[in-house]
Amino acid sequence: MRNLLIFITKYNAFFLFVIFEVLSLVIYIKYNSFQKATFINSSNKITGDLYTRVSGFYDYLKLREVNDNLARQNAELRNQLKSSFYVDTLKKHKVTDTIYKQQYEYIVAKVINNSVNRSNNYITIDRGSKEGITKGIGVICDQGIVGKVIYVSDHYAIIQSLLHKDSQFSAMLAKNKEIGYIEWNDRLDPHIAVLKDVSNNAQPKLGELVVTSGYSLFPAGIPIGRISSLQTKTGGFLLNMEVKLSVDFGDLQYVYVVNNKFAHEQAALEAQKKE
Repeated sequence: MRNLLIFITKYNAFFLFVIFEVLSLVIYIKYNSFQKATFINSSNKITGDLYTRVSGFYDYLKLREVNDNLARQNAELRNQLKSSFYVDTLKKHKVTDTIYKQQYEYIVAKVINNSVNRSNNYITIDRGSKEGITKGIGVICDQGIVGKVIYVSDHYAIIQSLLHKDSQFSAMLAKNKEIGYIEWNDRLDPHIAVLKDVSNNAQPKLGELVVTSGYSLFPAGIPIGRISSLQTKTGGFLLNMEVKLSVDFGDLQYVYVVNNKFAHEQAALEAQKKE
């Protein structure tokens, strides 16, 4: 306290100058309409800019919450898509039965680890068996297919990315429904895959859309990419096509795990055929 009093006494002239200066400015602005209006406009602009910056800062802090909410809403909307339902047109004995049965269920998850520059790339997500995720089911995002789940714990799962030398999924040309299969083929280019063994009768065109066929882990019609070049296999009966992938794997943030409710029934039946 003593030091503070000594400091004020030593610089009392400066403090008096500041006080009188502020008082004179207040009187000058208060009793002059032009200066008063100018001051109010300037202060409003400064205050508005400050509020905008503060609001932007708070919005930034809430981005994760907003993104999580949007991803959940997208998953709910996907669950309501017509492609998520199996149509059973057989007559029912009960009036309460419906011809529509949900076949695909979507579970939203956040990407917490990812690689794109290796021969075998994997993605880790923050959802696991507690949320209904099981091994072997497909994964998509808003832009297209991502891969399949290969390891699951209670709260996490690891996805074998489409960018993996062993990844292979049934695919087709969106226009004429000619079937082939898509694989990355260890190209070390995260933007290009290969659509293989499409019939030569398909007559595909550059830029044509390639989608899932519905014969694998995904509903039919999920985007994969667009044809970027054509190659003919030996013999000319089948075509291989380079496909520019629709998913930017280096920018993945949220994915949707596709739970096919009929998958186990189908797999069990097909296993009997092999016995």
